[in-house]
Parts: sequence; structure tokens; C-alpha cells
Amino acid sequence: MTGRAAALPDGTGGPHIVVDDTADPELDKASRHHLERVLRLRPGDSLTVTDGRGSWRPCRLTGDELEVTGEVVEVRRLRPPLTVAFALTKADKPELAVQKLVELGIDRIVVFEADRSVAHWEPNRLPKVRLRLKRVVAQALQQSRGAWVPALEIGEGFSAAAALPGAVRCDRSGEELDDSLETVMVGPEGGWSDHERQAMPRSVTLGDTVLRAETAAIAAGVLLSAARSRSAS
Repeated sequence: MTGRAAALPDGTGGPHIVVDDTADPELDKASRHHLERVLRLRPGDSLTVTDGRGSWRPCRLTGDELEVTGEVVEVRRLRPPLTVAFALTKADKPELAVQKLVELGIDRIVVFEADRSVAHWEPNRLPKVRLRLKRVVAQALQQSRGAWVPALEIGEGFSAAAALPGAVRCDRSGEELDDSLETVMVGPEGGWSDHERQAMPRSVTLGDTVLRAETAAIAAGVLLSAARSRSAS
């Protein structure tokens, strides 16, 4: 399939659900509950499914299983792949940022701990955090009708994130963000430490105002996605 977005084309109706295999799609308990209890779908209603690895197909809800109503369609992945890495923040702010970055079509999302991060990783809680954020990713992909699940990396430190190919950090005094960039790092609300600035001297700006960390991550995703779209047009 051609197109400028790695998502389903216009005209595909009904809800969009992530399944393990589009060749033989099956609904898990949570997805069926969402369709039947939340969205109020009835037997015979149409939907689409994706495996999150670039394929989708139309289906119809039946009493006990899904009935496929069309062939598997492959969706191309946009190039270049885009990465947004952002510093860990408190409460549910990382979930908001991850959700919106998925909707924007970012290909890799990295959550790292910066020198001035107020929140810190608790190793014993990381499995639960990963599981929760994976659910956020799946829900956002369904909302945006995407066909590619982005890579999600959490529990990283600054050095690992800074080693990403072509990574630059955000700073109000930085250069303009353009389509030559593929990886942007967003610091914590306390700002970058001197060590981090020295380790990554190149920076890009997201605008003149001071943004909250989660807002900055979303803004970076918007600008990267828009720059990629312009270069592809």
C-alpha cells in the first residue's frame, strides 16, 4: 500500500483492534469486552484488526469469534524512522507522552532517567510499568488506526539514550528542528545538567516558551513527524 502515513486508509470503518495474527485474528478477553461493553458492537458489525507489524484486514464481529471479510493488507513503514526520548517524569505524565507519540507515528519511544529527574526508576516496579505502558501503546495505536507498534524502551539512563544514532537534545537556545533529524531528546523539568550539556552539545529548539516535560516530548513528536511528511511530499 502506498501513502504518506503508516496507518489505515480513509474509508475503513468500525473500531480498530490489535491482535496477535492478522492471518488468523482472535480477540482476547479485554478486546472483546471493549468492543461489546464499551463500544456496544453487535454481531455483524464491522471492524479492522492489525498485528502492529505492518498488516491489517477487515473483519466482522460474530457471536464467538471474528469473521474475516477481506484480505490481509500490508502498510509500508515511513522512512526515516523517528525517535523521541524523554526524561522520566512523575505520576501519569509518561503515559500521556507515550500515548500522544504513538498517535503521531513516532517509531521509537525511549523513557530515560536524567541527572535532574525528580522521579526515579524502582527496579522491582519496572515490569509493571512496562506492562502498563504497552497497554497505553496498544490503545493509542487503535485510536490512531496505525499499523506499526513503535519500539518502547524504558529504564534507560542518560548515557544510553544519548548514544542513540544522531541524537540531539532540546534547548530553547538550540537550532531549528528540520527533516535532517531523526532522534530528539527531551530533558526533565529541572533542565539539563552541565554534564549532560557537555556530553551532547548540539541542541534544537521547540519554540520560545518554556514547556513542561511531557508537553515538550509531544511537541518534539509533532515537529519530527511534520518535517518527515514535508520531506516526503
